[in-house]
Amino acid sequence: MSGALANTVGGVLALLLIGYLVVALVRPERF
Repeated sequence: MSGALANTVGGVLALLLIGYLVVALVRPERF
């Protein structure tokens, strides 16, 4: 159960990081 929760949290954090990198690449003027 805790392993699934950790995987979910890790997946969400990975998606946020990927989204941040994509935005930074597409719109560098915002940073």
